[in-house]
Amino acid sequence: MKSFEVGTFILRVFLGLSFVIHGLAKFQGGIGNTAGWFDSIGIPGFMAYIVAGIELLGGLMLIIGLGTRYISALLFVIMIAATVKVKLSAGFMGNGQGAGYELDLAFAVIALFLFLNWKSPLSLDAKLANKEAA
Repeated sequence: MKSFEVGTFILRVFLGLSFVIHGLAKFQGGIGNTAGWFDSIGIPGFMAYIVAGIELLGGLMLIIGLGTRYISALLFVIMIAATVKVKLSAGFMGNGQGAGYELDLAFAVIALFLFLNWKSPLSLDAKLANKEAA
């Protein structure tokens, strides 16, 4: 096993776990509250349910390596939108009143990496692709 494959596995599991926690927090904190906050910043409230669902279920799928390319693309879009819509004005490191966009950008970069390198041997994606090729 190559170190690149292990590194890809670590990034995928880390990103998946991070998004499971973020998605779960949106539901535990009251998804209605999150929807209200979305509305307050000019994003339709129903999008909170979609984002939280993608974060929670998509995070679980990333952990096992299923649908990595598609989930990574969705998470990349979510992180870029969060950066532009919410965090950009605070700057890279934050402005003392709110967090900056460095974590969002890091998550976006990891998601982009996984989008480009989705068929890691340590994933269900690779196992399913091998079965289809056989």
